[in-house]
Order: sequence, then structure tokens, then C-alpha cells
Amino acid sequence: MKYYNNILQTIGNTPLVKLNRITRDVPALVLAKIETTNPGNSIKDRMALKMIEDAEKDGRLKPGGTIIEGTSGNTGMGLAIASVIKGYKCIFTSTDKQSKEKFDALRAFGAEVIVCPTNVEPEDPRSYYSVSSRLVNEVPNSWKANQYDNPSNAQAHYESTGPEIWEQTDGKITHLVVGVGTGGTICGTGRYLKEKNPAIQVLGIDTYGSVFKKYKETGIFDKNEIYPYITEGIGEDFLPENVDMSVIDHFEKVTDKDAAIMTRRIAREEGIFVGNSAGSALAGLLQMKDRFKEGDVVVIIFHDHGTRYLGKMFNDEWMRDRGFLVEEKKTARDLVASHRDLKLVCVSPGELVSHALDKMKKFNITQIPVLGEEGFVGAVDESSLFRYLIDHPDAMEKRIDEVMMPPFPMVREGDSIEHISSLISREVPAVLVQLDSGGCHIITRNDIIKAIAG
Repeated sequence: MKYYNNILQTIGNTPLVKLNRITRDVPALVLAKIETTNPGNSIKDRMALKMIEDAEKDGRLKPGGTIIEGTSGNTGMGLAIASVIKGYKCIFTSTDKQSKEKFDALRAFGAEVIVCPTNVEPEDPRSYYSVSSRLVNEVPNSWKANQYDNPSNAQAHYESTGPEIWEQTDGKITHLVVGVGTGGTICGTGRYLKEKNPAIQVLGIDTYGSVFKKYKETGIFDKNEIYPYITEGIGEDFLPENVDMSVIDHFEKVTDKDAAIMTRRIAREEGIFVGNSAGSALAGLLQMKDRFKEGDVVVIIFHDHGTRYLGKMFNDEWMRDRGFLVEEKKTARDLVASHRDLKLVCVSPGELVSHALDKMKKFNITQIPVLGEEGFVGAVDESSLFRYLIDHPDAMEKRIDEVMMPPFPMVREGDSIEHISSLISREVPAVLVQLDSGGCHIITRNDIIKAIAG
């Protein structure tokens, strides 16, 4: 029999998945490290368990104790799961900008959650940093995990995430892209990878309102850089000890809007349901695409699961209220959605006009592409055949290649409805779309009219 003795043994060994559609214009191979397969659905499970085990070893955390931590949700989840198995209590402080789903999930594991205001200085007694520090002095037999400054955070990734990526890429990784919050993931993973190959570039994703990028580039901690932001899980208004600037080669800032929009795109275009930090990281990767070349292997960390953002980035009303909802323009993919599972009806150049008309009648269509041995070589439509029959009564027995028009233009699935419409005219009644899954389909005037009419 194959089984684990408890859920903590399932942490790590997460899959590496190639991104295809969103990164189509990036010259490198882009691989996402999908950390949602951890039991707490985030990468924070790794360091949460490591922090607890290290604290147990040196006596900071005693049997029956209470774990206290300031968390945006994911670290709390990892700590809460471990506490269920190991018999600890949990009290977490967090900010009011975090999604309700995160708090509900923490409470599901028996944790107490105290919500604190976001828009206060870290030193303010109301901040979630300060409240957690006060509680550890008030609650008997308690221990504060302190993920920001606890070296076990980065060490967890040095011992697990880094080696996994190195092995999964067969040592071919050239760039690591990670959203930076506590700094543990990027610095622990990056330190391991750079020890294996110092040429590997470690690229951090920051958000506007955070201090990381300017501090890295100038050495100046500029409080004027600090202002409230919506993006969750990355960026800080102070410098955690786990952020080792010597490991990080470059910071890229991403706006709240771009992060939120990309979070939704990952689900819709790659089929991967991940959270806001993943959206920010991928948006930043695209902003940096000129850094990558053919043959590069770029690994991006997808930190957590999309279910924690159902009330935010995946909620149309929430997105619209913040001006983030871009009414997505329809593409060729949308235009063929209702009939893409049907086989494309074609005729061969050697068939007769009568055969083409029979197929039009049978399938209730008005145009047919002509498919030869080397691909699409022409097209026929009802209007052109009608005009030809008026002038040539014997046309029914003529070969298709004697009467066909030029082939329909070819477009890609991602091409916009505006581009497709510009190709269709009186002389060109349809276009063909190259499907990402292989094969082709047809888009007609009628498909465009239906899409525009809603």
C-alpha cells in the first residue's frame, strides 16, 4: 500500500507546467511551478512547517503552545494545518485588504483571526505587525513565527523549492521569476540555484506602493514610495530580514490593475486557477520579455490558489468598482466556440460543382473551403456559384478547381474580431481560423453578426 502518515508529508514536490498561450510572444520556455498542489494550496506550507519544526527543536515552541503570526492568509493556512496535526493553537493577525475567503479558510482549521487596518505604519500599535507582537507577550506559552525575519522561511526554500526546480529543469533554468513579500521564497530558492549556477538571473516582482525596487537600485529606503495598494501577497512597507538583495538581480514593478487582469487571464487562457501574486508575477514577466532569448528556461512561481480571491479578482463587480474590468474583446476563439467541435466541411479541387451544392444543402451552409493535397487552395460560396450557373448552364458538371475563388484568409485563435471583420468583404465571405489544438475552422459573416449582436 502507498499512503502518507499525515497530510504534512504531502508538502512539496509540486509540478512544473509549461505556459503556452499567454507567453506565446516570449522567446523563452516559460515553466510555472504550481504550488497550489500543497495541502494548504500555497507555497507557504513549506516554510510554515519548517518554522514550526525548527522552533520545536530549539525549544521556542513547546507542547500545547499557541502560534501567533501576522499573515496575509497563506502562511497562516500552513501554520494552521501543521498545528492541527501537532496539537497547537493559532492566533493570526491580518489586514483588512485581504480577501474574506482567506479568513474563512483559516477559521475552518480552528484558528482565531484578528483583522487590523492596512493604512497604518508598521510601528502603529494597530498594525497587524504590532498586534501580533503584543499578543505574544500576553498569551502564555506562545511563540511568534515571524515569517518576515525568521531564517527558517528562506531555508525551507533553499532545502526544497530550489532543489526541486533544479532537478525538474535538469539544471537548465536560466531565470527565476518570483513575487516578493517576505523574501523567503525568492531568496531561499535563488540562493540554492545561484550556488548551482551563478549565471542564473533571479528576478523579483514588486508592486507600486512598496519599497523594494527603489531600495535595491539606490540603497535608499524612501517612505514617499509607500502608499496603499490592492495587490496581495507581495510588496512591503519595510525591509524583512529574509529579503537578501544580493540574491535578487532585478525588481520589476507591476500595477494593481495589470496584476488583477492577469490573474483572471491565467485561469481563462492557461486553465490554471491561481491567485493575485501569480497574476502580478506573470504580468511582470511579460514586461521583462526583452530580457529573455531563444533557449532560455524561465521558471515562475505560482504561489497560491484562485479560490482565495473569488470575492476580489474573480468577481466582476469588485473589478468594475476599481476600474480594473476590461470588457474583453472577442476573438476568433469566441467566434467558433459554438461550432468548433463540428468537423469543417470541405471539397476537393477535383469534385464537381454539383457535389459542392449538395454539401451546402445538406449542412445548411453557404460557403466551403477547397482542400487540396498541399492545404487550402481555394473556396466556393453560394453567391459566386449562383452567378456562374446563370452564365454557364452546364456548370453543375464542372470541376471545383475551374470555378473556385482564392482561398479564404487564415487567422489565429487569438486574433480580434476587429481584425477578422476587416478581412471579410463582398468578395471574401469568410475566413479560416487555425486552432491552437490543431486543425482549422471557419468564421462567416453570420458568426460575426451573432457575436456583435450578443
